[in-house]
Amino acid sequence: MEDNKNRQILNATTTSPRGGQEGVALCVDAACSGNPGPMEYRGVHMPSGRQVFHFGPIQGTNNIGEFLAIVHGLALMKQKGISMPIYSDSKTAQTWVRNRKAKTTLERTPETAEALDLVARAEAWLRQNPVSVPIEKWDTDNWGEIPADFGRK
Repeated sequence: MEDNKNRQILNATTTSPRGGQEGVALCVDAACSGNPGPMEYRGVHMPSGRQVFHFGPIQGTNNIGEFLAIVHGLALMKQKGISMPIYSDSKTAQTWVRNRKAKTTLERTPETAEALDLVARAEAWLRQNPVSVPIEKWDTDNWGEIPADFGRK
């Protein structure tokens, strides 16, 4: 049931913020309290504002969360056979995805092991799967906060 609802949400159409083309987008964002600290991320369908996925909190960094959110969105779309742009407000995460490598300096500890294991898994997924949807920079200055924002600033 939840799977079907997410597919319906992802298939809705609207006007995108980038030039008014008909279509939909998945907006992703992460939040982290501290560096490192409790980190979580999510994906939100635009325009409905419905949350499509959420993960965390686990011990990590904001950049790791932003990276994992993009890869989670890519993997979900591949799994569901859906294609739409992904918007992220993180240039760092977009670069990491483009390079298929997260350049994190997070030290491995028992607390951060889960996040670093997920990063390794995401990097492996990126090496094995072509990025087939546009990953766009969310223009916060002109559009406001990304719809996936956790609102903790």
